[in-house]
Amino acid sequence: MQQENTYELVSALFIKLLAVIYFIAFASFSSQITALIGQHGILPVTELLDNATAEFGWKRFIAFPTVFWINAGDTALTAATWLGCAFSVLVFINYRTRFSLVALYLLYLSIYHAGQTFMNFQWDYLLLEAGFLAIFLTPNSRIIIFLYRWLLFRLRFLSGLSKLLSNDPGWAGLSALTFYFETQPLPHAGAWYAHQLPEWILILATAATLLIELVVPFMMFMSRKYRFIAAWLTIGLQLLIILTSNHNWFNVLTIILCLFLFDDKALRRIIPESVGAWLLEQKQLSANPAYLRVMAYPFAAIILLVSSIQIWEMASGVRMPGTPGQVLNYIERWALANKYHVFPTVNQRRIELVIEGSIDGVNWLPYKFRYKPGELNKPLYVVIPHQPRLDWMVWFVPLGPVFIDWFENFLATLLENSPSVTAQLEYNPFPDTPPIAVRVHAFEYAFTDVDEQAASGHWWKRQYLGLFEPAPGLYR
Repeated sequence: MQQENTYELVSALFIKLLAVIYFIAFASFSSQITALIGQHGILPVTELLDNATAEFGWKRFIAFPTVFWINAGDTALTAATWLGCAFSVLVFINYRTRFSLVALYLLYLSIYHAGQTFMNFQWDYLLLEAGFLAIFLTPNSRIIIFLYRWLLFRLRFLSGLSKLLSNDPGWAGLSALTFYFETQPLPHAGAWYAHQLPEWILILATAATLLIELVVPFMMFMSRKYRFIAAWLTIGLQLLIILTSNHNWFNVLTIILCLFLFDDKALRRIIPESVGAWLLEQKQLSANPAYLRVMAYPFAAIILLVSSIQIWEMASGVRMPGTPGQVLNYIERWALANKYHVFPTVNQRRIELVIEGSIDGVNWLPYKFRYKPGELNKPLYVVIPHQPRLDWMVWFVPLGPVFIDWFENFLATLLENSPSVTAQLEYNPFPDTPPIAVRVHAFEYAFTDVDEQAASGHWWKRQYLGLFEPAPGLYR
């Protein structure tokens, strides 16, 4: 009789799928890294490292743990992403798996810090936290399996808690999803169709989202039956998000984490017998070295302590003061435990920026982005699991001055016609001669309805708001 509480098959499948996520994450960033943080990029990492040296001295290695202290040139940056892809393959084929998992964590941590605002997203540190735990994962390692459940609990519960604490009228009034599909960063066609649903369905969906995020996570620590219910409800929500949103591999990774709510017996009912046999034959991470058992417990204590403090900080709105707060800050730099808050607020308006350049100050031509909304009839692309970080970040700029610095740097690179940056665009109107000036217009975008789309073929309608005031003009 098969035992209900074994996790050898679960662990083996998780490691395979984690390798796939790592590969996607590194490959996605490889084509963007020099444009975003390279020598002629928007936020050169060399400037970050110089500033960290001046501010932190020798502590910079703790405050900014990254291999790019050795070399931060464009070749080194690109090589790090391809090394990440290579180690991902090694994990998948079960060659030097434990060593490769350590390398993947350190490489992605390095890119996470080097990437600055472009890498400061929840999916990035969720991958780091999940990847760090994988280093210590062995079949039936109870403490690591518990920490994975604790990670999934925090990801889901804190996302719900942050919605309540934000006092956002959309979540409080259950109207969030009547706006969300239209105002999210990179909607695809599924979002347009979801936006057309009757309002009462969207209100019920908003209430269901809060229920799944605030109540269901507690079932993850209950008996086997309730864990399975929690897993399927969480997976169902993530699939619906994938059908209506471009959130790269974030939702897929969340689904993969749900594996630890199942056990081997349950998993055998889901996956083909041949797949299960293949996974068990490889005996991935089957060894249980003594040093792993010794190291797992102190790290577990750190993760539980830090994450508990983070929950208290989110609930109270108070940051840990004094020396304990400084120590906490350094620990958080290693992404062992993180705060999660998926869409705590939902915008009720969509402001899109249109950038134009001119070579004479009279005639102006628009730059075109690959993925973000532009022309009204532009297809609503499905880009998952890719994460186009430039297109994504432009969405944030109208939200507040905290995002203006990188955006002004981006405009400056357009004036320089930086090849790596303009290569991220769909269309550069100045391929040969750099513009002498750029300017930014603001529009309010809204989805068309079914009749409007049928008549015009447009997914969007828009209203001109004027020049974007925080950056009305920039000249060489």
